[in-house]
Amino acid sequence: MSDPTHSSPPRRVFIDKQSPHAFQALVQAAEAVRTTAAEAGLDRTTAELINIRVSQLNGCAYCLDIHTRAALRAGESPQRLGTLSAWRDTALFTPVERAALALAESTTEPADATAQASAYEAARRVLSEDQISAAIWVAITINAFNRVSIMSKHPVSPRPGT
Repeated sequence: MSDPTHSSPPRRVFIDKQSPHAFQALVQAAEAVRTTAAEAGLDRTTAELINIRVSQLNGCAYCLDIHTRAALRAGESPQRLGTLSAWRDTALFTPVERAALALAESTTEPADATAQASAYEAARRVLSEDQISAAIWVAITINAFNRVSIMSKHPVSPRPGT
């Protein structure tokens, strides 16, 4: 008879591996969104800031690890990454980045209609319609990837030299 007080947590199904066709469709959507963002003039670092901020809100360690490294490779500074969760309280982010981050947060937490309306109004002042659409699509896509990693419990392993 097994002792339930000493059992390990149940192993999660890595849904990206279990359902590769569905996951590949999500990857293809992310590639289309990346192209859309670039064509709209939303630079790579802004897209990575969105990916990281949404992953912070969702508590997705796996996506935080991936997108922090991607942001650093794209030229993002450690200081800005370190203060991203408090972006409203710093002067480190541009008006375009602020608008994109506010849209990303309201896309991730859509139940707050007041915050959503405020974010959209602020975005209209500094982003084109193409950039607004692209920023929202980046947030939608990373939210989906966050759910894949969170529900699969993808591990984050230490890397040498970090």
